[in-house]
Parts: sequence; structure tokens; C-alpha cells
Amino acid sequence: MEKKYNYKDLDAYKESKNLVILVYALLKKFPREEQYALCDQLRRAVISIPSNIAEGSGRTSAKDQAHFFEMAFGSLMEVNCQIDIAHDLGYITNEDVENVEKHVKAIAALLSGLRRKLLGESLTH
Repeated sequence: MEKKYNYKDLDAYKESKNLVILVYALLKKFPREEQYALCDQLRRAVISIPSNIAEGSGRTSAKDQAHFFEMAFGSLMEVNCQIDIAHDLGYITNEDVENVEKHVKAIAALLSGLRRKLLGESLTH
């Protein structure tokens, strides 16, 4: 019987995968000279969000799980910053930014909820 890993059932994981797909589509709009600079940085940051969620869900202690969810949150903020920079550089539109920010806000709320559930704290993220 194949083991089903619970991270795939987490809304934060599902939403973060959707953000990966969105960001990868946006990267096609970037100029060629950004392929090894901002594009590469954005790819690494956005991929680390679902990766950290998956890794955290595999940890046995609540403290370890929360740590990886915090790392995912940090990567989420990095993506948001880089999208803002890409907009300022004229690579993406206001609509693109708004679309990304909708995902960012949803994922941030989901990650905060996961951490709060694990640690029983009130959070301000």
C-alpha cells in the first residue's frame, strides 16, 4: 500500500504550488539578461515555499514543523519583494503584481494558521 504524505493535503502547499506555476509563467516576460539574475533568484525562492512546507510536515516535533513553515513564510516574502522589483523594472504589469499578491496573502494566512495551530500562539504575520 502506498503511503500518502499529508503535506499534499495542506491548503498552504496547494496554494504555494499554484504560486510556483504563476511565477514561472511570469518569468517568460522577463528580458533575456535577467535569466541568471532576478529570474534565477525568483525561481529558487518560489520553489522553496512548497519545499519547506513539505519538509516541515515530515518533521515529528511541532517546533521543527513550525520552523520550516517560518522558512516558507520568509521565502514567500522574498518572492513578494522580487515581484515588486520586477514591476519597478517594467518586466511585469500591475495586474501581474496584484495576481501574485492575492496568492501571497492567502499563503501567508495559511502558513500563519499552521504555525499558530502547532504552537498555540497568536501571530502577527
